[in-house]
Order: sequence, then C-alpha cells, then structure tokens
Amino acid sequence: MRFLIIDDHPVIRKGLIYVIISEPEYADSQFDEAGTATDALILFHEYIYDMVLLDISLPDRSGMEILAQIHQEQPSIPVLVISIHEESLYAIRSLKKGAAGYITKTAAVHKLITAIDSIRSTGKYISPNVSLLLANEVGSHLRSDARPHELLSNREMEVARLIASGISTKKIAEQLSLSVKTINTHRSRLLAKLGLKNSVELTSYCIHNHLV
Repeated sequence: MRFLIIDDHPVIRKGLIYVIISEPEYADSQFDEAGTATDALILFHEYIYDMVLLDISLPDRSGMEILAQIHQEQPSIPVLVISIHEESLYAIRSLKKGAAGYITKTAAVHKLITAIDSIRSTGKYISPNVSLLLANEVGSHLRSDARPHELLSNREMEVARLIASGISTKKIAEQLSLSVKTINTHRSRLLAKLGLKNSVELTSYCIHNHLV
C-alpha cells in the first residue's frame, strides 16, 4: 500500500509509519509525508494513494478543508483522520466531510491497524464511541438538551476554539488564510448561536465544555 501522512509534527508521522510497518502485512508499504496542507495537496495530485492519514490541525489550512477537497476530487481514496481532539468534538464532523474513519492520537497505537484493516475491508472504521455519537446524532432533532456548540459550523467551531485559546484575531486570520473582517463575522455569528456576549464568556464556555 501507499500512504500519504499529513501531520505537522515529524515525530507523529514517523510514529505512525513505525506502527504500520511493524505489522507484517504492511511491512513493505510506501509512505509520503507532508507537514502542511500545501505540501499535502502537491503530493496528492502527483501520486496515487491507497489511503490518507490526516491530522485536522494544520498550520496553513484547516484539515477539514483538505478532507473535503480530497473527498471531492478522489472519493475512492479513503481518509483516516488521526487527531488530538476527542471523538465527541470532530468525529461526526469528519465523517460528514467524507472521512472513512476517525481515531485520536492517544489511541492511535492500539487502534491504527484495526482502523486501517476495517477501512480496507468495509470502507469505514466506526469505533464504539463514534457509533454512540452517531446514534445520538440521529436522535438529536428530538432532544431539547442539545449543547449549543453542536449548532456551530465547522469554521465557527474552529474560530471559537482559536479565540478561546487566546490567539488574536489577526493571527487567526493569518492561520486560516482569511481576512480579519471575515473572522470578526464568524465571531459575531458564533457568539449569537451560543448566547454569549464576548470572548471572555466564549473562553469560559469552551473550557467548561472541553473544547480547548
């Protein structure tokens, strides 16, 4: 198999490769690595891959955008998202964008091969936790206790987390390749959806709900 690993931390990339080649079935696999979305797309358009391993936190563009682009251009190539974020935060969002599976980096050593095997045989990897999240998602329209941040778009969620992490509007705009005006628009909309007044309240909300 040929894998494309997209993660901005070289140690993580090497660790994933080590885990994969330690399995006899994948010992002869080939790997290309990218630390940015820009480099990843160059490689993706140059070679044919059997699977992409993607971190959604990248320095130049959102990994969610890259996921959507890969799925749109080559829907037959499965993407396994491997993220530091808990499943409850991004798993459902990733699957809706076209991901074949989602695991956290803390679980990668134990679940990586299982996830790869499952995706090769069935096209998907759904962990027990994600199965529960999907069940809750199906019935969410009947719930009156849905958390407000579940209504945020992927971009609004991303902006909310960056604001709550103490990053300035200018830096957020640079990181997401957007204008300051656009970031302020997202901020106003997400505050309205969450029923909050300012960034201080937003930070408190994100901490309380384990979003940062």
